[in-house]
Amino acid sequence: MKPAKFRRRLRSRIIISFALFGFGLTALFAAATLYMRARLEDQLVNNDLGRQVKNFVDFKRDNQDENAQWNPPQYDPVPYIASARNFSRVPFDLQKYDTTGVYDVELPGTDGKVRPHKLAVYKDADYWAFLWNDYGPQKLNEHQLYRGLVVSVFVFGVLSLLIGFWLSRRVMRPVTDLAQRIRTLRQKGKPEPLAPHFAEDEVGELAAAFDDYSRRMTAIVVRDRDFNADVSHELRTPLAVISGTTELLLASDRIDDKIRERLKRVERAAKQSTELTNALLHLSRSERGAPNDGETTDVAKVVEQVIDVYRSHIGRKPIDVHLEVEQPLEVVAPSSVISVALGNLIGNAFKYTQKGDVIITVGARRGVVTVEDSGPGIKQEDADKLFQRGVRGESSEGTSGAGLGLAIVIRLCELYDWKVSLAPRPQGGAVATLDFRLRS
Repeated sequence: MKPAKFRRRLRSRIIISFALFGFGLTALFAAATLYMRARLEDQLVNNDLGRQVKNFVDFKRDNQDENAQWNPPQYDPVPYIASARNFSRVPFDLQKYDTTGVYDVELPGTDGKVRPHKLAVYKDADYWAFLWNDYGPQKLNEHQLYRGLVVSVFVFGVLSLLIGFWLSRRVMRPVTDLAQRIRTLRQKGKPEPLAPHFAEDEVGELAAAFDDYSRRMTAIVVRDRDFNADVSHELRTPLAVISGTTELLLASDRIDDKIRERLKRVERAAKQSTELTNALLHLSRSERGAPNDGETTDVAKVVEQVIDVYRSHIGRKPIDVHLEVEQPLEVVAPSSVISVALGNLIGNAFKYTQKGDVIITVGARRGVVTVEDSGPGIKQEDADKLFQRGVRGESSEGTSGAGLGLAIVIRLCELYDWKVSLAPRPQGGAVATLDFRLRS
């Protein structure tokens, strides 16, 4: 995994590209050097040998004395020559080259070993001359040149890699600085302007774009938080009036049992709305720290109240509700927040279960509440999606709701560092778990 991550980094791509460019350019230059050297050397040698053998023929033509000695200044041995009337002096293995020109042949050298030679042939009506040059030393020098160029390519490849490291660090420094500042801002959670720290170049434009996006997003968040706070605050007054009036009516002896039961439902709904309003106020004032003022809540007592409030979701359905308090559980958080979190989980269990049972267990493990139902259940792959805003499960078709309850629960859990999860129940249905233990 680590090599793949290294290849994905922008700096590593620059390094590799620079190294490949340097290596490729050096290798191309070396190949071009070898080609041009071989081509030019071959042309020069061929021209020189042709000129030498022509000079030799001219010397013989101008000096009819066969005892005259021709001493070539550069080549050894002395070339063979024959007149048109006597070809016996021409070695047998050279007689097949009967056309004027320069040939690449294999001939014995001065040490008797067969090595590559250059053979120059000149032929006219009177003379047939040969001149050859031992090409072995040149081949040896050529091999040495090959080795030297290979070493040079390797050295320049390594040098390109080192230069790539150095240049990539300098080129990527503004981008790295921008990424580091963004990481720091993400950890702080408080937006700060980025553009003043960078020059007016492409990175500076990117920083300015981040600043503009951050300002707009901050304004949206602040406006949303203020709106939630204002609405939640304004709702408390009418809810208080409803609760107070309901309480007065319930204290009267002039109402019958049927009306009294309806007033109790109104009272429970007002209480539920008040708790939700208080929870939204906590969310709107949150800055990642939980505003609880040290309030401690008995979770079992809250569960009992929630069951009573949401029992209306059961109606006449054949559902048995079981509350199991295995051990006392107290949580440092407002009761309204815990009531909203558990209310959504228990309310969903009541709403979607058509028959069977709903089991609420408090303290199954230290700091954990579980809600099990025998409803239609959920798919494991859909468990996390249900906490997204506006997402509802397949089993929710035909039921009312906007898919916001679990989204509120996950926001409360993020605020207080709790953990909530949904999973299929092995025997059918679903299991909701609310873990009040702080996540590490």
